[in-house]
Amino acid sequence: MTVSRDAPSHTVLERLLTPAVAVRSEEVRQLLLAFAMFFSVLCGYYVLRPVRDEMGVALGTDGLQRLFIVVFLVMCVAVPVFGAIVARTPRRWVVPLLYAFFIANLIVFWILLKGEAGPPLNPLLASCFFVWTSVFNLFVVSLFWILMSDLWQSEQAKRLYGFIAAGGTAGAVTGPFLASTLSARLDPHDLLVLTAGMLAVALSCALALRRHTGTGPSPNGDRPAGVRDILSGAERVWQSPYLFRIALFILFANLIGTFFYLEQSRIVGAQITDRAERVQFFATRDLMVSLITITIQVFVTGRVMRRFGLGVPLASLPLCAMLGLVALAISPTLEVIAAVMVAERAIGFALANPAVKVLYTAVDSDEKYKAQNFIDTVVYRGGDAASGWIFNSLAKTLGASGTILALVSLPLGLLWLRTGLDLSRRQKALSADENGPSS
Repeated sequence: MTVSRDAPSHTVLERLLTPAVAVRSEEVRQLLLAFAMFFSVLCGYYVLRPVRDEMGVALGTDGLQRLFIVVFLVMCVAVPVFGAIVARTPRRWVVPLLYAFFIANLIVFWILLKGEAGPPLNPLLASCFFVWTSVFNLFVVSLFWILMSDLWQSEQAKRLYGFIAAGGTAGAVTGPFLASTLSARLDPHDLLVLTAGMLAVALSCALALRRHTGTGPSPNGDRPAGVRDILSGAERVWQSPYLFRIALFILFANLIGTFFYLEQSRIVGAQITDRAERVQFFATRDLMVSLITITIQVFVTGRVMRRFGLGVPLASLPLCAMLGLVALAISPTLEVIAAVMVAERAIGFALANPAVKVLYTAVDSDEKYKAQNFIDTVVYRGGDAASGWIFNSLAKTLGASGTILALVSLPLGLLWLRTGLDLSRRQKALSADENGPSS
């Protein structure tokens, strides 16, 4: 990152920040802008998320099952288009242009939703919004990290990324709190204006960052993951047993996670009829997830990884999911599904996801970006689509209830657990051999 020569010293701010982050005087302004940008991005998304989830409830499990397939197909088209835009657009304009595009989308959706006279919600409009939001959340975060990798040098990133990531965590707490508080006073669609405003703040931060820094690429010369060839990533995942198991781990996580999501939509739809109350329910749940996640990240994650390696964090999510399946089989109630979703998401964010990121350190850079891009897009959304189709088909053709489906899913949880433990052993072996192959 090339810092402008006329940057002020910020001695007071530097003294305040130094206990938390090893920042230098000339980096303070840019660091705070990056923190504020990531805060705004995730705060805006977490304001939007309860609205999306409420629309999912309104569409019903059959509608959601079809939408997961649509999201998967849209993602397969959107990722290459996104890559082409990033590759062909001057770097300083990529984030502002795409963020402005998303802001315009939000305003259009707000106008359309405001025009609805009331319940029932237009199914086509709700479906379009659900699909759009499911794609939007992946790209706004990806764009942020593309900008960061373009601005900060490797040495700076090692010192400052933790503090920048904390900005996103703070946004993930603030967003659900705002959504929960405002949903009692505003119509659900009015929350889109708040998200648009937060994204506008993020866009302003991006412009300010470019204004106060150089535009040269980071020294490692790596292109961002978004412009990598997905087909090449699929090939690497298929060829490497290690990467294939990572993909399986993510696939199993999404198969069972989407089952929980569908059950949540069914139960919430049956027990909460008011749209604003449903938005408040989802926002409160997201707030609890964020608070528990932060607590685990600060006090548990590092200690567990240092003491036990990756086995415990990778096993924690399938174990939690299997307990959730048993709980739902016994008592498929609103309180149980809420507790299961909170526990599963918090453990996923705080323990399993960081462990999965560590798994990629055992492969070379080219494999890492190609395979990770494929897994994070095609495999991730493909798991959503497959889960919706499988569980809805079982429910319709066999007449299986949610209780039966939960019990049927337990063997899948065992395979997921075994895959996680196997990955832990393989990563340890690969890390012990600096010249070991990626398979």
